[in-house]
Amino acid sequence: QVQLVESGGGLVQAGGSLRLSCAASGRTFSSVAMGWFRQAPGKEREFVARITWSSGWTYYADSVKGRFTISRDNAKITVYLQMNSLKPEDTAIYYCAVTTNERPYRDYSNYDYWGQGTQVTVSS
Repeated sequence: QVQLVESGGGLVQAGGSLRLSCAASGRTFSSVAMGWFRQAPGKEREFVARITWSSGWTYYADSVKGRFTISRDNAKITVYLQMNSLKPEDTAIYYCAVTTNERPYRDYSNYDYWGQGTQVTVSS
């Protein structure tokens, strides 16, 4: 089992910034990568970003590319999501997740462990 704890969400005005953190514990040696997803009310959970533990390769959804940055601290087993130039459409619950496989990374069903989520609200 892997446990994930997110933090850093909150309320921010459009154009502002937030930094989310996700600390992992437990059987983390089995994880290949960590991703961030988000889910707005009435919408499906969507991929935001992903980073692999070993190489640090990153992948982003087109909607956040150039505004969001995912990074990792292997020593702390923590992944961060720096969100800049936030827009009202970024409002959602943000979840971090761990995958132990190399299946398509944009599909949330390919992730094995999930955090509890943290609310991000961007006001216009």
